[in-house]
Amino acid sequence: MQPDVSVMMAIPAAANAPVAICPDRPLMPTSPLHYQNQLLAALPEEERRRLGVSLELVPLDYGQCLYEPGAQILDVFFPTTAIVSLLSDIEDGTTAETAAVGNEGIVGVTLFMGGETTLSRAMVYSPGHGYKLTGRILKGEFHRAGPLQRSLMRYTQALLAEMAQTLVCMRHHTLEQQFCRWLLRRFDRLSPQALVMSQEMIAQVLGVRRAAISEVAIGLRTAGLISYGRGRVNLLDRPGLEARSCACYAAIQGEFARLLPGGTGT
Repeated sequence: MQPDVSVMMAIPAAANAPVAICPDRPLMPTSPLHYQNQLLAALPEEERRRLGVSLELVPLDYGQCLYEPGAQILDVFFPTTAIVSLLSDIEDGTTAETAAVGNEGIVGVTLFMGGETTLSRAMVYSPGHGYKLTGRILKGEFHRAGPLQRSLMRYTQALLAEMAQTLVCMRHHTLEQQFCRWLLRRFDRLSPQALVMSQEMIAQVLGVRRAAISEVAIGLRTAGLISYGRGRVNLLDRPGLEARSCACYAAIQGEFARLLPGGTGT
């Protein structure tokens, strides 16, 4: 980890730059970009080559919804530089993030688990790119019962652990602790470590008012953990931010490290 990282609240122009892919010509399976997703990178070369001809590198844009609650999931996504929030609706009309998926994982686990629909919404709040794969091909590969199946099952266990720990955190810990945990998990997944997200959207994924997020951010700045101004937040003291977070951050990190090769989304 670099000691100085940035959370940029404005969307850079390059984030929505098109990707040059010919639609009738599959991406070469030896593409080094495959290694930007840890699940794909962990596959044996032969399996990665076979799967690679069906992968399509696509932009994942800020605010893009990959699936809605109750909708049938037809495709899955392996993020490389994007982060996708899994959001649950609350009765009062607000939403809350139960987990996020970055370059350590896959969006759409219910498809290969047999459900094919989910109660959550998958929304891109940190734009970038990812590999898209049709559900039919993924299920065929999954039922081969090879390395991909084992990786997906272990990832799903880690994701469920993150969801459970996040719910515990939301119920029992202060907003400052939740915000610190959330920031740290975002930084773990970003390279370069720049988070593209407005305060309003951060408040939305945490299920709180924007004014509350602003108050917490000011407190962290006063403590010298971050600098904040003009839509930009710089992380000045990562150990200090970890100390202000709750034990949930370390618990989630530990589970990903235990279950996945390379394991925490770093």
